[in-house]
Amino acid sequence: MREPDDRAAIPRATTGMLLEMRPSMENRIQPSPRRQTARAAVSSIGPRRAVARRSEDVSPRPDIVCLSHLRWDFVFQRPQHLLTRFARESRVFYVEEPEWTSGPPSLSVTLRENGVHVVVPRLPEGLAPDEQAGIQKELLDDLIRRYAIRRFVLWFYTPMALAFARHLQPVSIVYDCMDELAAFAGAPRALKDREAELLVRADLVLTGGQSLYEAKQDLHPNVHAFPSSVDVSHFAKARRSSKTPADQEVIPSPRLGFFGVIDERMDLDLVRGVALARPDWQLIFLGPTCKIDPGAFPAAANIHRLGKKSYEELPSYIAGWDVALLPFARNDSTKFISPTKTPEYLAAGKPVVSTSIRDVVRPYGQLGLARIADTVDDFVAAVEASLAEPSAERIARADHLLSTMSWDRTWSRIRDLVWESSQSRDDFTAESGALAG
Repeated sequence: MREPDDRAAIPRATTGMLLEMRPSMENRIQPSPRRQTARAAVSSIGPRRAVARRSEDVSPRPDIVCLSHLRWDFVFQRPQHLLTRFARESRVFYVEEPEWTSGPPSLSVTLRENGVHVVVPRLPEGLAPDEQAGIQKELLDDLIRRYAIRRFVLWFYTPMALAFARHLQPVSIVYDCMDELAAFAGAPRALKDREAELLVRADLVLTGGQSLYEAKQDLHPNVHAFPSSVDVSHFAKARRSSKTPADQEVIPSPRLGFFGVIDERMDLDLVRGVALARPDWQLIFLGPTCKIDPGAFPAAANIHRLGKKSYEELPSYIAGWDVALLPFARNDSTKFISPTKTPEYLAAGKPVVSTSIRDVVRPYGQLGLARIADTVDDFVAAVEASLAEPSAERIARADHLLSTMSWDRTWSRIRDLVWESSQSRDDFTAESGALAG
């Protein structure tokens, strides 16, 4: 499918919105003076012949414009699993929250190898909320015009994006509620009101776990639970790997491991207590630290923070662990979480010890695939039992469950719901364009 290339059409001296094609496949869209309207910026460029979609280029499926609070390259998780699969049959534009800059507003668009366009707004520092929303609206409108996005699904991960997207006319609105964001540290005060508005506007609501489904099912007529899924073949590499990475190889066994974001959801007192109770055990943590003081994380000779690792690297690290951990705190921020790493740990062939997170207890604890413990003494006992148990029978039971939980299967079911919902709205946007007004 052709993407816009206006290098020949736009002189370097042209004012208004500029787009350059770079070898890195990164495009930058810059509106002229900050409060100039998107429409004026577009008109200054002249004819749009270079970006018009030819009839033979039009996909039978709508494009997807996703508005997210998560950086695409932060952690490979639910949005990446689903949207890379949607990119096989539709154009996907993943719009991140803005980065702040001392320069003028701009929009970076990078086409990744997996087919997803990663879109990063860059805004001047010091904007008032209404100014920020206004500029984001202009940049989003420019993106839609520039890429000739006419029929599209508007996919929300953050309800806060309504501030600059409620004017759009998609063929369907999807709210993929993967977390109870209002319960997280630093959540905007307006988040609950925005979510209530989004639940009115949405055609389809997905939840990232059973607990979230139970919390949302009475708030919308078309809510569906899609708990964490797993790429079994990827994490099963840990069962066959015989070489552990150099930074982990120097750490003696037994090794207890965790990968993921380290934030207010982590039970730091539990981590500290387990490390002190069993100094012969080595606790390994992979992942970035967010929203907590890095100095608050327990420090001990047997606690090892190895930093963020890529999705591709994870199996080689997990292969060297004896037990996989989910040491989550029990607080508002964890009440509705459904940790993706639970089935990933099981696919890697590892025993799992977790605190009593509801979506871990159901189904993994109930099926005997994860041991549940909340106190230091109980957690230590659960790890000891995991170290002593034979693995073959547990792995066989885990594999039976995991066979029903692939991301391909989950995506296929979600895709059917999304395309079905897109048929429920009028297709007038295919003729009139994607922007209102």
